[in-house]
Amino acid sequence: MTAGRRKLSGGALHSRKVAPYVFVSPFIITFLMFQMYPIISSFIMSFQEIVPGDTKFIGVQNYSKLVQDQHFYTAVWNSMRYTFWTLLILLPVPLVLAVFLNSTKMVAKNFFRSTLFIPALTSIVVGGAIFRLIFGELENAPMNVLLSLFGYEPVKWTSGAGTGMFLMVALASWRWMGVNIIYFLSGLQSIPNELYEAADMDGANAFTKFFNITIPLLKPVTVYVLTISIFGGFHMFTESYVFWGTKSPSDIGLTIVGYLYQQSFEFFDMGYGSAIGVAFLVLVLAINLLQLFVSGQFRKEA
Repeated sequence: MTAGRRKLSGGALHSRKVAPYVFVSPFIITFLMFQMYPIISSFIMSFQEIVPGDTKFIGVQNYSKLVQDQHFYTAVWNSMRYTFWTLLILLPVPLVLAVFLNSTKMVAKNFFRSTLFIPALTSIVVGGAIFRLIFGELENAPMNVLLSLFGYEPVKWTSGAGTGMFLMVALASWRWMGVNIIYFLSGLQSIPNELYEAADMDGANAFTKFFNITIPLLKPVTVYVLTISIFGGFHMFTESYVFWGTKSPSDIGLTIVGYLYQQSFEFFDMGYGSAIGVAFLVLVLAINLLQLFVSGQFRKEA
């Protein structure tokens, strides 16, 4: 009996060195199959010309074409503008709302938390369809009716560059506001209440506590939200697709991922689409590494 227990305890699953790798192996296998393998395959495909029934290496021709492609630069510019405006809204506004929802003086907190989070549970396609109805181009569209009450002419929302960007940013803000509020709420609830009580004893007002206690201690959460928001902004596709599909007037809704989809699955140029994907990966990685460096995430603690 004792020998059997010793034999069992000596198994691989009971080894302190082996057991951790067994438990993390599902994640490692999933990461290698569904993330690392596609990235490597895309990198290889970016040096190929891929047509139905034939694949051949063409060197850096896809990248040479990409450098001269004005549509790609338009897609990058649109994605950068979209990311900028979403960051401008989806960082400070959820933070302020989270502070209010975390306050002990706030009434009906659970109701407002649920209300603000419900859009995150709604399909972006459904949300986009609703937005298209509200911001329709006809005179009897709800938003145009509202504008007419103030003496303004009807607006063709999906035809202009400015109004088109407004629609995409508004849809993203409506969808992701509640998610970022949850992130900031979790960070606020981890701040010791004693710090605020000590500040009250020193005569600090609400603004002083917010800028000298709340914001500094929320830095890790803020950096995380900023990082995922940058990636989310650049990889946006559905918000544009629900308004224009893959072809918008004067490319006002063209994004990097939308252009990748267009080249790969409409024009069947998988090699060029892979080159766009690799450029997209490098661009987002560079921007996020830069913001992590600027925010001090790479500095060693003293």
